[in-house]
Amino acid sequence: MPTNAPNTAKSSEDSSSNFPFVGWLRDVAPYIHSFREKTFVIAFAGELVQEIGLENLIEDIAMLHAMGMRIVLVHGIRPQIEEQLMLRKIKSKFGKSTIHHYRITDAAALECVKEAAGELRLDIEAAFSRGLPNTPMAGSRISVISGNFITAMPVGVVEGVDYIHTGLVRKVDSASIKLSLDSSKIILLSPLGFSPTGQAFNLAFEDVAASTAAALKADKLIFLTPHAGLKDVEGDFITELSLPQLQEYLSGHLKDLDLGIKSLLNISGRAIRAGVSRVHFLPSNRDGALLEELFTHDGIGMMLASSDIENLREANQDDVGGILQLTMPLEEEGILAARGQDVIERDIQRFSVIEHDRVLFGCAALFPFPNGIGELACLAVDPDVQGSGDGERLLKRIEMRAKQEEIKRLFVLTTRTEHWFLKRGFKRATVDDLPEERKQIYNWDRKSMVLIKDL
Repeated sequence: MPTNAPNTAKSSEDSSSNFPFVGWLRDVAPYIHSFREKTFVIAFAGELVQEIGLENLIEDIAMLHAMGMRIVLVHGIRPQIEEQLMLRKIKSKFGKSTIHHYRITDAAALECVKEAAGELRLDIEAAFSRGLPNTPMAGSRISVISGNFITAMPVGVVEGVDYIHTGLVRKVDSASIKLSLDSSKIILLSPLGFSPTGQAFNLAFEDVAASTAAALKADKLIFLTPHAGLKDVEGDFITELSLPQLQEYLSGHLKDLDLGIKSLLNISGRAIRAGVSRVHFLPSNRDGALLEELFTHDGIGMMLASSDIENLREANQDDVGGILQLTMPLEEEGILAARGQDVIERDIQRFSVIEHDRVLFGCAALFPFPNGIGELACLAVDPDVQGSGDGERLLKRIEMRAKQEEIKRLFVLTTRTEHWFLKRGFKRATVDDLPEERKQIYNWDRKSMVLIKDL
């Protein structure tokens, strides 16, 4: 059990002590493998451009693209529209609906929308085209594709208000987008759509992003938004929600939320129900938020999924590599008995694992012996998430499996984590208390302590 284990094996610490990025790169490698060839729809509000600028975000997205991720980028333009309206001395007009917060886009406002969208789109394309030596964009050679991928329809008249050129997404040309993604292009979508009659409509960028993610069955839909995150009853920001949990939250807090966040959450729920795997909500004014969310366990924002994001399940052959990554540093430290890949592959059906967003963070195994006795073995949790309760959940999972197999007593051999198990109902025992088969292969050189728990 690695509750007292160092973050990495000593040899790994020595090799990376002078180069901290080496350890960081090793930590993020599982995420890179997991995200390769996955489709991400990344949508950012126009406020991001004003607050922190485009440069770092474009560099971060270029890096994701270089790692093999398929990127669709959607930008917002609300503050840019306001600037254009002010320049032309035109007053903004919004509907008074209690359900949404749509802009009323008349002919004059539509010209401002086109101006804002065109200017920002060109700025984004220019940013992707930078390739100066000794910069993060050097040698990137990224092609960006924009086009009439979005078919729109008018919002129409709602509660007596005609929204004129404000529209909703009717259809996404997902086939054309996929062809471009297959050719390693980044797709850039502006919040504009066109009707079959050739009319242009001002769209919400959230609607464009969610509809596109749903049409592509994207692996992630990521919003960089100025809206504040949701808080629980204790005032702490919520980091993870399943769709049922979101619905429960909204039923009790709907009156406390502004129209903008309500609309964003409803759109995100629609995307999840349409097959999008994850929706992330990140602060648009935090530089590097995209990388923090994708490449750290805790992330920086809130994540929404159709069901529980953390998955505790039985292991399969695809988990062997992840289990080895968890156990090998602990074997080198003498905390776990050495097993090796062949042994884990042979016994994989005896393992349970805990994963978070498809990355393994813990494992444990149950080995039955005659007379209703079982061994809890190979309990390991990633050092970066120790203290989060994963070890406790794995122990309960093994105990549940043991009861299903009619095991009455569970024993564990440990060299360093005796007190962790004592606090969870285990009692000290001796080698003589072990089953005869296990006693015969007891390693007297390790001198492991024997602990037993009645189930």
